[in-house]
Amino acid sequence: MDVGEHPHQVIELGDLTSLTARPVLFVMSFNNLTYTVASHRKTTIPTCFRQNNELLTADTVEGQTSMRSKTKVLLNDISGVAKEGEILAVLGASGSGKSTLIDALANRISRENLKGTVTLNGEALDSRLLKMLSAYLEETLMFSAEFRLPRSLSKAKKKARDQAVIEELGLENAAKTMIGDEHRRGVSGGERRRVSIPIDIIHDPVILFLDEPTSGLDSTSAFMVVKILQRIAQSGSIVIMSVHQPSHRILCLLDRLLFLSHGHLVYSGTPASLPIFFSELGYPISENENLMEFALDFINEIEGSPEGTKRLVELGKSWQQNKHPKDLDSGNSNMCLKSAITASISRGKLASSSSTTTFANPFWIEILVLTKRSIKNSSRMPELFWARLGPCLFVGSLLASIFWPLDSSPKGAHERSGFFVYLTVSAFLHCVDALPIILQERCILTRETAYSAYRHSSYVLSYTIADIPSLMIMSAAFTVTTFWAVGLAGGFPGFVFFFLTNLTSFWAGSSLVAFISAAVPHIMLGYIIIVVLLGNFFLFSGFLYPFQGAMQNEFDDASKCFVRGVQMFDNTPLVEIPGDMKMKFLKMLSDASGTRINSTTCITTGADILRENGFTDLNKWQCLWITVAWGFFFRVLFYF
Repeated sequence: MDVGEHPHQVIELGDLTSLTARPVLFVMSFNNLTYTVASHRKTTIPTCFRQNNELLTADTVEGQTSMRSKTKVLLNDISGVAKEGEILAVLGASGSGKSTLIDALANRISRENLKGTVTLNGEALDSRLLKMLSAYLEETLMFSAEFRLPRSLSKAKKKARDQAVIEELGLENAAKTMIGDEHRRGVSGGERRRVSIPIDIIHDPVILFLDEPTSGLDSTSAFMVVKILQRIAQSGSIVIMSVHQPSHRILCLLDRLLFLSHGHLVYSGTPASLPIFFSELGYPISENENLMEFALDFINEIEGSPEGTKRLVELGKSWQQNKHPKDLDSGNSNMCLKSAITASISRGKLASSSSTTTFANPFWIEILVLTKRSIKNSSRMPELFWARLGPCLFVGSLLASIFWPLDSSPKGAHERSGFFVYLTVSAFLHCVDALPIILQERCILTRETAYSAYRHSSYVLSYTIADIPSLMIMSAAFTVTTFWAVGLAGGFPGFVFFFLTNLTSFWAGSSLVAFISAAVPHIMLGYIIIVVLLGNFFLFSGFLYPFQGAMQNEFDDASKCFVRGVQMFDNTPLVEIPGDMKMKFLKMLSDASGTRINSTTCITTGADILRENGFTDLNKWQCLWITVAWGFFFRVLFYF
């Protein structure tokens, strides 16, 4: 949709003309929502790993908790309405069910345990349509625009949309600043919260869900965030948000309120009706008292009484059904849902809905954008690259100093085998450092794919593409620091194959780590599983193929001799006998075998060493391709 043809209007609070002049296109209603979960023994899971269909929500406690063998009602017969142009705020104390209700409306919890109906303009919302019409707020806007806006929009128009959103949210001064994390300062807390909003509204959704967007902010920043949300609502969207304890200024920006207590509906209506509600219940609010503080304190006090929430629910139902039924009015929209969507698109909303497919962009574009983002993030954090390359250089130099230089004696041949074992194991172990990075990205992946920003397969392939350069550099570091220092054979062709052996070892190891990171919920568990797996690989020849390939690359020259004459006694108990005695033994062997054996006769060649170790069933190139195949196998498991 051309941004220039449908400019976004910024409507001030006092400017209600445009709202009254046009009809309300969308009305979202939810009726009798009841959500129950079967609790089990107590476990704690980090909130960022919560899946879309998980039963418990972050509203329960910090980091989801389930209790032993009991059925718990998180929502009990909740009904309400949200209209285009309005902000519906869900309020209540911690554990009241705010986040659960938001997740239920956004289709982010198990439908098996959710009873009741959620409709838009009187029509049921299926999952695919809801994804297209909505956004759930949790890098930069341009990457979000690449994911959420269709390929039919030119890059210039996407940048124009990006710039318009930045200006609307007052983020011009932070436009060139990194977002930051726990290690980098980046933008301020208020700016970070405002940045998180446009990431999900870049495609102009009809419905915007937000779970406590003001938490952790000072009063001024919180007010600015809600002011932005009011403008978004007035541009033609439904905004549904949860909030813990809004200030008086924020309360003035809200259109409808839902008060919850232990999953029950206590109050549904406008902020203006709230003082009347308490007054008619016999609890008038004095002029000098903060309305929200009074409401929350009153609810907490009633919850602590013997009758508890039951009394609150009865008071709320009695007031609304008998005296204020208009606050339960579901509103009216004269359009069917299809016509309303068409009209909304004509206003400039739903920029991604022009695509008839589930995803806004084709597969290859997603890979391109994700790879570009990954490379840009890596370039901004060079310390992560050096944290991986440094240990490779150190271990490679350490091995080179230990095994430098190896000769062609029996001891040298034996030490070459040990060197290859250490190098192969080190390559696999060096891949473990990617585990926390992938686990951190998994939170982002879960959020972005929840609303079809891109395919999971696109992420797996882009991660693989972006990972290959670092694997090649680490392989080169191992190869360059050890090949000539240790004195390995094969010349330049041998050097190239030794580099490829290291590269495939890193490839298989990084693929294994990627798979484990996708299968475990916590970093420490991931480390434990990887260490156990690598230990078993070491015991049961799991590193066999790259090791066998390196051995064949080193010993496949049949003309190269590693044991001559009396050297055959070097690894036997006869190594300590005098030299003349060794020569007598050689003469006896010559007479017995009929072959003349002297001090210069070649006893063992490289081909003999390969036969002794059983490395003749596959050639070195077959070992290389099998290792590559193992890497692809683990990447497929990573995808699933």
